[in-house]
Formats: sequence, structure tokens, C-alpha cells
Amino acid sequence: MVVRRTIKLSILALALAVLIIAAAPAGAQFSTSNATPDWCKQLPRPQYKTLERLRSPDPWFEVYKVAPGVFAIYEPHQFEEAISFLILGDKRAVLFDTGLGIGDIKRVVTALTPLPITVLNSHTHNDHVGDNWEFDDIYGMDTDFTRANAKGSTADAQAELAPGSVCGQLPVDFDAKSYATRPFHITHVIHDSETVDLGGRVLEIISTPGHTPDEICLLDSKNGLLFTGDNFYPGPIWLYRPETDLDAYVQSIARIAALAPKIHLVLPSHNVPVADPSQLPKLLVAIEKVRGEAVEPFAAGNGKVTYTVNGFVFLMAAPQ
Repeated sequence: MVVRRTIKLSILALALAVLIIAAAPAGAQFSTSNATPDWCKQLPRPQYKTLERLRSPDPWFEVYKVAPGVFAIYEPHQFEEAISFLILGDKRAVLFDTGLGIGDIKRVVTALTPLPITVLNSHTHNDHVGDNWEFDDIYGMDTDFTRANAKGSTADAQAELAPGSVCGQLPVDFDAKSYATRPFHITHVIHDSETVDLGGRVLEIISTPGHTPDEICLLDSKNGLLFTGDNFYPGPIWLYRPETDLDAYVQSIARIAALAPKIHLVLPSHNVPVADPSQLPKLLVAIEKVRGEAVEPFAAGNGKVTYTVNGFVFLMAAPQ
């Protein structure tokens, strides 16, 4: 997500208080960094203790098996706490997002499977496309937003390294000064309701614009899995950027909330990789209350406000 976490630590303390708690890998070798930020002190998130952890060949990442043939590749050392998913079929695999591009996610993926990899992005904010450039087969939505972000960005990447954004230390071979989201080439344009057959597993693309114009979810109907990207995750949901369309977001949440009775597991792209499908209808009620002006905003600084409804927090641009 482009510059997804550039708010001040004071906002962070308000918005994320109890919600940022993740695991740091043992034995990781990183370069030096400044004082530990407050959000980092609350790690690890207790939910990870219930998941099966696998060895990661790159210590920037933690790897968890979250369902048969599905692995969460988690970045606990940066404020975004981005999560990418490797989804295996019998003949090929999908990598749903490629993270920040600080660590080498391809190294992790190739250690998990020898299958050919297709990259699908939940959307093209920078924290989801950081290692796209390492892969040859990349599917993308047919939007101007997608094409613009495929050109890469230096400013958006550099914002991810703002003071207080890194938990622990950056990899010793990482050049922070030259850090940028590299350009990548989209090899196949995707559309709503298109399916991707992995052999023994079929993924349906669900267009869910709102957070960005190119936001999607992935539905694995056979196994009852819904990958929600940034439409939903456990923590304050960021809806303040200029590319965000709040009315479209409400419609998209209504669409995925209707799937809840058929879903066994929700897999979000930040903070914690698993959630209960019952959260989706509740999320819809919450965002409808916000859009209906039934909730008072709380000033969060920097032209932003938070809305809190029944445990859900939305970070938005302050009303004009």
C-alpha cells in the first residue's frame, strides 16, 4: 500500500493500542537501528502462537502454515506488518502480494515450493508489490492506478522507513538510501469473476474497489477461504488516501460480507493472517454507520480522523 503507515507515533498509540502484537524471528541478523518504537514493544501478537511456524530462509520474514497448501509470509519488523500468501495447487502456485521489498520474498517462496509462481496483487500500494520485479508472471487489474504503480516509486518506499517504522533492525545487506519500489511488468490483465486454475484449486478474482481502484479479494470456494487484502484486517483500516472511494468501499464490503456463510476462514493482508468470517457482516454494519454519519470522528492529527464502531476502527481524511 503506498505510504500506508506514515502517521505519527501519537496517532499510532491511539489507533493501534491493543492491535499491534507480532512475533520477531529468533537469530535474525540485521543492521543497527534507533530506539525501539512503542508499537514494537507490544509484539508478539498472541494469535501467532496458535499457528504452525515454518523455517524462513530470510530472517526478515516469518512463515506460517495457515491452511492446507496456504502459507502466510509475514513481515513483523516494519510498521505495516504486511502479509503475503503463497497458495499452492497441484500444478502451479499463486503468490498473493510480494510485500515491501526489504527482504527477499522470492528466496522464501522457492524454499517452500518448486511450482511455477504467478503473482497476484491484492492492490498495488507499495507494501504489496515490493518484490514483484523478481517474478516473470504477474497478473494485474486493468486500471490506470495499477499501471501507474507498476512504474515503481521512491518516495512511497522511503516513507516506509520513517522514524518509528522499523521494529528492530533492517537487513545488513539492505541499502536504505536507495530503497525504492522497482518497476514491474504485468503479463496478464485480470477482471472481476475471472478464475485462476492452479490444478486442484481454483481461485476466483473478486473486484472490490474502494480502498484503491484495483483492490481485489481471492475466493477459494472449494476450501472456504477468502483472502481479503486491505478490505479487512485486524486493526485500524486505512481509508484516507486520495485514491480511496468510500462509497465504493461500502459496496465492496457488502459484496464480501454476503459470502460469509460460505467461508470457513478469512485471510487478511496485515497484522494477523487469519480471522473469523463472522467479522465481515459486522464490518459492513460498522462502515455503514460511519457513512451514515451516525458516528462521531475523533481527531487523529495530520488531517485525519478515526471512527470507532463496535471494535472496528477506520482511519479517514477529516471531513471538510
